[in-house]
Amino acid sequence: MKGKWLGALVMMPFILFFAVFQLAPLVWMVINSFDSQSEGWGLANYRDIMTSPFYLQAIRFSFYITFFSSLYGLLIALIGSYSLRQLGESRLRTLVMSFTNMTSNFTGVPLAFAFVILLGANGCVTLMLRHLGLLEDFSLYSKYGLMLLYTYFQIPLGVLLIYPAFDALKPDWRESAALLGAGTLHYWRFIGLPVLAPALLGTFVILLANALGAYATLYALTNGNFNVIPIRISSLVAGDLYLDPNMASALGIFLVLVMAFITLIHKWMMRRSYTQVNS
Repeated sequence: MKGKWLGALVMMPFILFFAVFQLAPLVWMVINSFDSQSEGWGLANYRDIMTSPFYLQAIRFSFYITFFSSLYGLLIALIGSYSLRQLGESRLRTLVMSFTNMTSNFTGVPLAFAFVILLGANGCVTLMLRHLGLLEDFSLYSKYGLMLLYTYFQIPLGVLLIYPAFDALKPDWRESAALLGAGTLHYWRFIGLPVLAPALLGTFVILLANALGAYATLYALTNGNFNVIPIRISSLVAGDLYLDPNMASALGIFLVLVMAFITLIHKWMMRRSYTQVNS
């Protein structure tokens, strides 16, 4: 009993920290999200989010970039993880995994600066491709340019999450499938991908959450001129022309609900993955 009280006492600073910096702001956001500057208390802020073309465009752009960057990042990470598995125990695999660990944290202003140097309007790669006649209408600051940026920082995280999932594939399964006359395509269609499916879906959900909440890189690159949900929240809290922290709270709660839903899906997918691996 004494040990439990001692453990609870040691945990008190962490509990207080969590309450002050996580729960208190969330409660404040929930309360203020129902307070509209024009109509007072009610659902006016949420009604504006669901009916305003401007906010609906921000939601649409956020979901579009998030979905496709997560999908492309997942596919590239899957191919990369499989290739690393094929290398076996080697220095190259260790080097690539170490590099992946490092680049998974390469986000924010440094990443935006790197992309401006490479693919900006006067970036070195942009000028070289234009000189070769291979790149005419591409803009880093467009929807497709931002999708490329998002995909880049999704790949390392995808590799780190997918790579351990290949442990679920037993080497003798492939040998048994080959003895039964199954080719590579049949093996991956009926054995490999079904076994990896829960982990792939779980990784995809995490990549969705990772991209949906991204802010620093996008703001540093566009200076807040691209209409997505995190930028809209920032402009309502610290903008130069129009401030409405209550609407920002409503947008924040909307984002929290979406990410909570994504997290629940991820938990369910990972539970299925662990159950299948252990069976």
